[in-house]
Order: sequence, then structure tokens, then C-alpha cells
Amino acid sequence: MKFQVFKNGKPCSDFVVSAAYMFGADTIPLHATEEVRFVHGQIECKRKSHDAAGLALLWPINGMGRLLLPTTRLPERERPYMLNIELARAKLMQITLKQEDWSLFEENDELFRLSQEARLLFISSLERISDPGKASQLADQCLAKAMEYSEKLAVQQGEATFSARCKAKGLGRHSLGCRVDPKRLDEERYGKWLFDMFGFVTMPVNWARIEPERGQYDFNELDHCIETLSSRRVAVCGGPVLRFSKEYLPSWLLHGKPEFERIRETAYGFVSKIIGRYGKYVHAWRVISGMNALNHFGFNFEQAIEMTRTATLAARAADAKSRKLVEILYPWGEYYALDRNTIPPLVYADMVIQSGINFDAYGLEMHFGKDQPGMHLRDMMQISARLDCFAQVAKPVHIAGVAVPDAVGTGDSAANRAGFWHNEWDSDTQGLWIDQFYRIALGKPFIQSVTYSNLADSEDMDLPNSGLLNQSLEPKKAFLSLARFQKAILRK
Repeated sequence: MKFQVFKNGKPCSDFVVSAAYMFGADTIPLHATEEVRFVHGQIECKRKSHDAAGLALLWPINGMGRLLLPTTRLPERERPYMLNIELARAKLMQITLKQEDWSLFEENDELFRLSQEARLLFISSLERISDPGKASQLADQCLAKAMEYSEKLAVQQGEATFSARCKAKGLGRHSLGCRVDPKRLDEERYGKWLFDMFGFVTMPVNWARIEPERGQYDFNELDHCIETLSSRRVAVCGGPVLRFSKEYLPSWLLHGKPEFERIRETAYGFVSKIIGRYGKYVHAWRVISGMNALNHFGFNFEQAIEMTRTATLAARAADAKSRKLVEILYPWGEYYALDRNTIPPLVYADMVIQSGINFDAYGLEMHFGKDQPGMHLRDMMQISARLDCFAQVAKPVHIAGVAVPDAVGTGDSAANRAGFWHNEWDSDTQGLWIDQFYRIALGKPFIQSVTYSNLADSEDMDLPNSGLLNQSLEPKKAFLSLARFQKAILRK
């Protein structure tokens, strides 16, 4: 499968393919993709299967940023497709589908104008297909209009449902949460911002730091967190208790090639130890996180489900009262194209329920702003549409972590590699993104809460510059955006 790439009406000579993957039915990424590369003005996609497939990649859109966009699924053919047209076609199709899903057929004058302009531009691009340069320019204009329209539509729908939910008292003080930094919890200003704003906080748990030697535990940090938090009027969430990525696993467990049974027994013991020690202070536990995407030991499908069952059994045995969350990372599943020992997010969510695993809710983590599968920027309609997919999982959903930066980074946080939204990141853009995301997420009745991942910037944070406060603990515009949400939620 091949795609012609045009820029400003001319064939591209230097296009950089970023974050690209191919997907099949149900938007599940394809393992069979061998290579996606740009050569001689075209993107060539080599794969083993010949079924219809789509391509997703980072793409610049005038006035909207550099975002990860998909084509529709297309049949394989010798003649190349024009990528500019296929991206516009896919966005217009998504708009039509979401209008039906959301029953949004009444448009104000601005939305009606954008909708008509986008559709007329797309028709014109198809009519000029024999002139590829002109057709690509019309398709680019169509995509820019369609992107603007789709985001306004997603925000309008979010605003309407969020307002209705607030009026019905469907949200409360515990709807807004934040992860705490134990190192700064003693700072007076840090505590003031934290406890004035948030009704519940997440206490981080890292197995690697807590059990550096087998059977030798260092609970000092967690003990201090619990002592500080339990004296305040705040609900506490703990976790993730288990996460199978290298930085969360103790070094003694990484030596050699431990058998699955040994890992399972050890994990059961750790979960029991943590939840048994702090259960009476903690309202909810993120029991196991990212088993769909982070699989350092290469568990097969059955083992991944069994590890999820083991973690929830240990948590339930240690404390029957608190809520138990199973957490899903990277909800679009891009990682699945690269690692066969992972599970597509919705497949994992469905199998956890079908396997009879006893838990209370799903957690979703959505971090954007890094050149890593699952962390490239997407537009608000894509985010809203993906959240809607989790309405079918028969469990409440909590956004257990969300973050975006307020400044352009370097390396894998650079704008050209990670993408950006509307403008290159600054305080205004971060604040606007958070305002729109929270409005959309909290407007969905199946989403119970949203937790922001970093209250304040720090030098060792995974996503640089993503705090609500700077390192001097001065509030950013993002913090002020959340203050408006708190006021709207708590208004009598």
C-alpha cells in the first residue's frame, strides 16, 4: 500500500514519518506491518497480510497543530492513494458518526458554515483528482476546516453534558483528584494548593523502591504520606501497586528468568503487604496498571489475565472495603503494533470482565506530549470518541492520570516528534487543553473522576513541564482552569 504525500500543492521530498502504524478492523494495530517509510515522495507500507487497512501518523494541520491522524481502512492496490485526501475523508467520516452518536444535528451559524465549507472543499478535491497538486491543496483546506469543526463539536457536546451533570448533582468533591509528590508534601504552600483544590489525592506506590531487597521493606515514604493525608479532609487513592515495567520492578526480581509462578506468588505477597498495611486509610487502590501494554517479563495472554486476577484477589483478601481499580494505559493501543506480548486495550478490558475477575472500576491513563506509543497528540474529537468506547465495558471509569506540558521540550518531548495541539506548548495552550479535556471527560456519565498526574513541576518528572504549578509553586493557567471546574461542580 502506498500514499502520495503533498505539501503546499507539491510532492514532498523530505517528509519525516513519525508515530506511524497500520491498523485493521476495530482500529486494532497490525502486527503484520513490516515497514512504513517515506521514499521518492510516497509513504510505502509493507506488510504480510493483504486485508484492508488504515494508516495513522503525525500530520501537520494549519492552525490546529501536529496531530496523530488516521486514514479510513482502505483496500490494497497498486496505484498509490493520496494521503492528504484520505486523512480528510477519515475526519469527515468520524464527524458524521459522532454527530449520530451524540444526536447533535442542530448547528449554530459558525458550525454550519465550517461544516459546509469542509464538505464542499472535499468534493472539490475529488473533482480535481486529475490535478494532484490542486487536489491536495483543497484536501488540506478541507482537513483544516474539518478539524476546527470537529473540535468545536466535541467541546459543545462536552459542555452540554457537563452542565447537565452538574445540575443533576452527578459530580462532587471527589470528582477532581491529583497525584501527590511525597518529597514536597511537607511544604506548606504545596499542601495549601493541594488540599484547597482537590477532594481526593493519589499516593504513588513503587515496588522497586519499597522492596529493594527481597523481604526487606522501606515504608518510610508511604507512612509519612498516610500520616499527612489522614489528618486532612481528603480521600486517598493508592497505586499503582503493580506495574510490570522495569522502573517499577525490584532489581532482585529482574535477575535471571523467573518462572511465572514465582512472579505471581511474589506479586501476590507484595499486594497483600501494601494493602494490608494501609487498607484502613485508603479509599481506592489502583491495584494493577498497564498489564495491557507494559509486559517486561513477556507474559502470554493467559498469564496477563491470570496476573490481573491474582492482583485483585490479593487486594480483595487484604481489604474488602476499598474500591479496586484495574488500570489501562495507552487506550488507542499503538504499542500493540510493536510488541506481540501486549493486548489491545479494549480486548483486555473485555477479557478481564469475561474472566470473572472481581474489581470495581477501570482506570485510564492519558498522557500526551512525548514521542512514545500512546503519548502522541490527538485532537479532542478523537479523545472524546475513544472515551466513548469505554462506555460499553460495564464498569465505571476513572481517568487515573492525565497530563500535558506547558512548554516545548527537547529530545522525545520535542514538538516535531511528539506533536502539539493548536500551537507549540505554552501556558495558555496547556490551560485551554485542560479546560476542554475535563469538560469532555466529566460530561460522560460513566466517568467518575479525573486525576491530574502532577501538581508541581520537578526535574525528575516523566513528562517535563506538565505540572499545574511551576517549581516555585506558582499556579499556572491550567491550575486556574481546574479551579473553575471545582467551582462549577461544588456550586449549590
